[in-house]
Amino acid sequence: MVLNDALQLTVTVFLFVISFIVYRINVSFCCFFILVAVFTTRNTPVNLACMAIERYIAICNPLRHAQICTVRRTYCAIGIMWFVCAMPAITDLFVTLARESLSFFHQSVFCIRPNVFKDPILSHKRVAFDAIYFSFVFLTLVYTYLRILFAAKALASEKVSAQKARNTILIHGAQLAMCMLSYISPSVERVLISLFPRQVLDIMYANYLTVYILPRFLSPMIYGIRDKMFRKYFQMYLLRSRCKVKKRKVRDKQGTPT
Repeated sequence: MVLNDALQLTVTVFLFVISFIVYRINVSFCCFFILVAVFTTRNTPVNLACMAIERYIAICNPLRHAQICTVRRTYCAIGIMWFVCAMPAITDLFVTLARESLSFFHQSVFCIRPNVFKDPILSHKRVAFDAIYFSFVFLTLVYTYLRILFAAKALASEKVSAQKARNTILIHGAQLAMCMLSYISPSVERVLISLFPRQVLDIMYANYLTVYILPRFLSPMIYGIRDKMFRKYFQMYLLRSRCKVKKRKVRDKQGTPT
């Protein structure tokens, strides 16, 4: 998920910077960037579902965890997950190639999805696939959370690990809720643009930060702080930097050079 989110942030930030500087770019390049951005965005909730299933197996079937969650099967699961998430984006490209003329791909447009994939069928397909993906992930998180909760009550010796697993799945649920902001963001963006037509770029930029940057910024922070080793060194370096600031302030008051 970290690699997927890093790729998503890299592509979308690059796309936004280029769009704000150049404003209009070639349709072919725009298609590539949008396809990668859409694919990686859809991949995030599916990643959450797979991680929740792994935690469920570790708590509810601990003796078979090493047999089920092997390295080879993990790679296969990642490949299937990426393939399933990439197929809807690729079909958008095929439909556009079939409906648009070749000259369209030599034009320059402001690189947003409606300007490139203009067929109304694609918008309905996007809503349908997003609903299927998020419903699958939501049901998976609820099911795994309840099963882990029941397992924790039945097994007193596994309460600590079960508590950690429940916390992990709750974090996945919070991440899914933030990812679902992409459902309402197009409608909210259209309303804001109609109210403030002169602030189109500012509204799109604020929507991008809220919907795409914020959830992926919080994920590594949450998982990092939960890790004991990371938290140890984070607190150590944080306290060290505070001590340095205090020493400099004391020396400044005494008149000695810093």
